[in-house]
Parts: sequence; structure tokens; C-alpha cells
Amino acid sequence: MQLNFSSLQALVTGAGKGIGRDTVKALHALGAKVIAVSRTNTDLVSLSKECPGIETVCVDLGDWEATERALGNVGPVDLLVNNAAVAIKQPFLEVTKEALDRTLSVNLRSVFQVSQIVARGLIQRGVPGSIVNVSSMVAHVSFPNLAVYSSTKGAMTTLTKVMAAELGPYKIRVNSVNPTVVPTAMSQRVLTDPEFTRKLKERHPLQKFAEVEDVVNSIIFLLSDRSASISGSGILVDAGYLAS
Repeated sequence: MQLNFSSLQALVTGAGKGIGRDTVKALHALGAKVIAVSRTNTDLVSLSKECPGIETVCVDLGDWEATERALGNVGPVDLLVNNAAVAIKQPFLEVTKEALDRTLSVNLRSVFQVSQIVARGLIQRGVPGSIVNVSSMVAHVSFPNLAVYSSTKGAMTTLTKVMAAELGPYKIRVNSVNPTVVPTAMSQRVLTDPEFTRKLKERHPLQKFAEVEDVVNSIIFLLSDRSASISGSGILVDAGYLAS
């Protein structure tokens, strides 16, 4: 895919690590002006060294007021990647209020808030835009001890469709990517049982998990005009898991 984002500005949440970090690097390499958002300043400092010229914003997206202060007057944004997320591993019967509140605020509420900020700016400027929500295959299948995380991703699937329907008349496309397990720090905290991990991988028809690059490529495609007629959809980057 020969792509060029040189005239566009992109905002990526959860940009400090994993999928978000590599998405920033890909967009930067393709010429976009990137605003990288993370709650961990050391990650942003190191990312700035890898991608000179990016703008960084250090904020906890689970804090509505702090997010409004940090991003409420953000400059013109054409492309948005809602990637920030937390995954707290708890059996359903042991889910705590703290885990529920934290996960909902970061994984779902921040998507509403940041997307509203970006979409209002696009509408005010009268220009098209593209929003990609990073979801998960667990929006569609059950996974042990991830009741809260899975619930937020299931909600994100419906939210993506509603956003696409309501923002479509303004030429704003909204889609999601739904990966299987990806080798990131977050997934390593969840997959603590080697035997379970082995059996899970074997259940994938391709006998593997997804690589970060696979997810990033799907995000870049959905952000680009190569997907100009795609909105309200989700790309499964799941090594065939949902086909089995």
C-alpha cells in the first residue's frame, strides 16, 4: 500500500506501548503529524526520540476532567485511533467496583469523550475524517476472567456502528479492528498460564496469534482513503479464530 498522510494530523491514544506506539511510528513514517497520548511520560519521551516532531500529551484518559483540559482544545485532527485500554483479570464473581469503574472509564468512556472532541472539530471545519476503535475478538467470544474487559469491547462494537451511522452524513468514517492475542505487555499480564496459552494458540486455524504489525496495518488501511467506502465495520485480525 503506497500511502501518504502528509497533509493530515492524527491523534493516537494509548500511544506509549504496543499497538498504539507502533501506530504512531507508522503514521509518522507516512508523513502524518501525530499527537501521541499516553499516561506514562517516560514512554512519550522515548517515543519522541524515535519519531522527532510528534506532539505528546501526557494524561490519564480515565480522568474526564483532566482529559478535557488536555485535549479539549486540541488542534485540527483528521484521523483518530482510540487504542487506550486496560485489562484487569478477575473472575466474574470476583469483579470489584474499582476494576469495573477503571475499565469502563478508560476503555469505553474515553472513546466517547475523545471521539466527540475530534468529531466536533471535523464538523466545524467541514472536512472528512476517519476514526478507528481498537477493539478485540473478545467482543464476540467469551474469554475466562475477562468479563469487564470483554464487556467494554462488546460495547465498543455497537458504539462503532452507532458512531458510523450518526457521523456518516458529515463524511466521518468509523470502524474497528478486533485482534486476537497480540504479544504486548498487556496480553502478557493476562496470559499467565503457559499451558492455557499453548492450547489457545492451537485453537487458531493459522496456529498463531497476531503480530502487532498485523493490527497496525489494518488500522492504517482503515484510516486511509483506500477504505473510503468502509464504515461501521470491524476487521477481525484473529488468525481465523472466529471461523473455527
